[in-house]
Amino acid sequence: MLKGAGLGLRREMLPSLLPDLPTEVDFWEVAPENWIPMGGRFKKQLEMCTRQATFTTHGLSLSIGSSDALDEKFVRDVGRFLDTHGIAMYSEHLSFCSGQGHMYDLLPVPFTEEAINHVASRIKRVQDILERRLVVENVSYYLTTDNALTELEFTLGVLEEADCDLLLDVNNLYVNSINHNYDAETFLNALPSHRIVYGHVAGHFDETDTLKVDTHGSDVIEPVWALLEKAYERHGVFPTLLERDFNIPPIEILLSEVQRIKDIQSKVVTDSQRTSA
Repeated sequence: MLKGAGLGLRREMLPSLLPDLPTEVDFWEVAPENWIPMGGRFKKQLEMCTRQATFTTHGLSLSIGSSDALDEKFVRDVGRFLDTHGIAMYSEHLSFCSGQGHMYDLLPVPFTEEAINHVASRIKRVQDILERRLVVENVSYYLTTDNALTELEFTLGVLEEADCDLLLDVNNLYVNSINHNYDAETFLNALPSHRIVYGHVAGHFDETDTLKVDTHGSDVIEPVWALLEKAYERHGVFPTLLERDFNIPPIEILLSEVQRIKDIQSKVVTDSQRTSA
């Protein structure tokens, strides 16, 4: 089981982390696609890491919303990777990235009842193959089609129809609320607490006052930290991971943001205990 505060692991970080992973990090996250092809030194280094600490996975290539046939060979490859490294959880984006070929971007699924049924059937198949529940992440998006449903209605529909779990990306929620002009707290409060198994926080880029771009390339901003605290207050404290994919600072700075997650978690637990006393 995941607990506390986590950090994403990238190959370029390994020299500064090994041989002993920082104990301040409660769990680590990897994209399986980035590691499945790796042999030799990188494979041995990952094995060294997964023997030391709890790991989870956050994929990039499942393309759960695509109209292309589900790549079941890839799903089985992921399953073997999880089993090899003793990893219980596989999460992916509620989006698609393929259409008669891989597009190397995470695109939003149309918010329709038809899409809910399509995505849910694919999620169920993935869960059958992996013999694990799939954890889907709410994604950032920048363009919308003629959607029949809201983002919230679509997300709730997929979770219910597929009977899967949610990776709550608080930064994505914040970015979308600005870009698409809705209330982040209303969205947050409507989510089913029992399906949230862990969360993400990250930095983003301010293109304009009304356009935020999810980049994972900068520090987490104060409004996102505040929204994370509200998420804990509404749903209970859940494990939360710091994402940083480029402009990666020294490990000491990353650990300070990991500690910020823990501080907020502790504050919410303490406040709850005082209220109930």
